[in-house]
Amino acid sequence: MENFNIKNIKAIIGLGNPGTKYQNNRHNIGFRIVDCLAERFGSCWQLVDKFEKTQICLDLNSDDLKKHCIFLIKPMTFMNNSGQVISYLSKKGIKPDQILVVHDELEKKFGKILINFGGSARGHRGLLSIISLIGKDFWRIRFGIGRPENKEEVSLYVLSNFYGQEATELDFFIGQSVNMILEK
Repeated sequence: MENFNIKNIKAIIGLGNPGTKYQNNRHNIGFRIVDCLAERFGSCWQLVDKFEKTQICLDLNSDDLKKHCIFLIKPMTFMNNSGQVISYLSKKGIKPDQILVVHDELEKKFGKILINFGGSARGHRGLLSIISLIGKDFWRIRFGIGRPENKEEVSLYVLSNFYGQEATELDFFIGQSVNMILEK
């Protein structure tokens, strides 16, 4: 697979849980990043069925008057059922390799951000939901949130808020994630 290029992306799905209770949780970093992306383009979210959507349009080539438009999607079905948005994207003719999923990554330290293609879900139930419907061949931006020392604490950890130095640096890393998406 070639390198990530925003010109090939038609939909960006941010993973998270709906509601103010979860708003600042580690597990909601996907929502936070697509919210920042929408805000940067002045886009407004619209609730449709079981997800929120908006669209951003990029000027990728000054010689080309046509803009490249991308759907931003936030599933409102809770993390474990994130894949329910796939039927909407399929009806729009969007293929798996034209999708970028933004999610939290336990296996990376806080603030480590990677864009890659394919791979396993590594136990991430939002990714499992999507993979069960379209397979594993889609783009991902993995935002490192670190891992608790005890495996038994993972469920509570991902549903906890960022704190201390992480909370202070969070906006910087969210902005860096958006820049990575747009610059590649």
